[in-house]
Formats: sequence, structure tokens, C-alpha cells
Amino acid sequence: MKHPAVLVAWATAAAVIIIDQVTKAWAVAALEGQPDRQIIGDLLRLSFVRNPGAAFGLGGGATIVFSLVAIAVAVVLVRMSTRLVSMWWAVALGLMLGVALGNFIDRLFREPGALQGHVVDFLRLPNFPVFNVADIAIDLGVFMLFVDIFFLSPDEDEETSSEGLTPTAA
Repeated sequence: MKHPAVLVAWATAAAVIIIDQVTKAWAVAALEGQPDRQIIGDLLRLSFVRNPGAAFGLGGGATIVFSLVAIAVAVVLVRMSTRLVSMWWAVALGLMLGVALGNFIDRLFREPGALQGHVVDFLRLPNFPVFNVADIAIDLGVFMLFVDIFFLSPDEDEETSSEGLTPTAA
């Protein structure tokens, strides 16, 4: 039987995918072709953008490459998740897996076509690129891993590594 952390990782990924896709579907329906909407004065606006690139619109001409990278990342994270024993790492990797799969879903099914689809972004802060819920999740997941690695993890022991994974056979 797998450690409960495995199920936490997969449930976290599923929640991220659902929230990400629902908010993007809402953004397409409510914001596409509309002017920006102020939510909190000039601090937060809703602003519809289709992003063909990676974070912050980088690499707009490499959409297919990003699709393939998302598949590879998802495969690695699924394999890692089967060895999880830390709930902290389960949530962090689950957030990252949900992002990889959520953005892959966009690239697979959104315009302009399969493996070339653009990711829907709709949240805008001042002097910052437009982003989405998945971007928040990936930032949170990476931050959690950073905190664990540099501030929370005890020295390695015989049962688990500092990465919250069961050790592999040598």
C-alpha cells in the first residue's frame, strides 16, 4: 500500500487542475474581447491574454516544445509522487503536477490547435505580466520546497531522505 502522501499529492494535483481549468473557462467566457476590469483599484485587474509562451510570455514561438516539456515534467512528478512520505512534499509536488497538467491541457485543447494551444492568463498586477491560478500554484509549490530544503528538513536518516521521498534501492 502506498503512503497517504501519495494520495495527497494526486488529490492536490486534481484540485489545481480543476480550479485552474474552471477559472480559465470563466475567463474565456467573461473576459475575452472585453476591456480590463478593476478588482482592487489599480492593484488587481482582470485582463484577458492568450499566452503562447512560458511564464511571462517568454518563448512564444516554442509552444510545441513547452507542450513536450509539460509531458516530461508530469511523468517525472508522477514517478516521484509514488515515493512520497512527507505531506509537505506531497502538497508541493501536487501543486507542481497540477500546473504541468493544467497548462498541458491548455496547450492540447485551446486555440490555435493541438500542442500549439495558448495558455489563458487573466490576472494582472501593476508592473507584472498577466498570470493565472496555475502560476500562483507553481510559485507556492516551489516556495514550499525551498522552505523545506533550506529551513525545515532535518538531516537525512535511514528511513527518508530530506526530499520527503523514500530512498531508492542502491
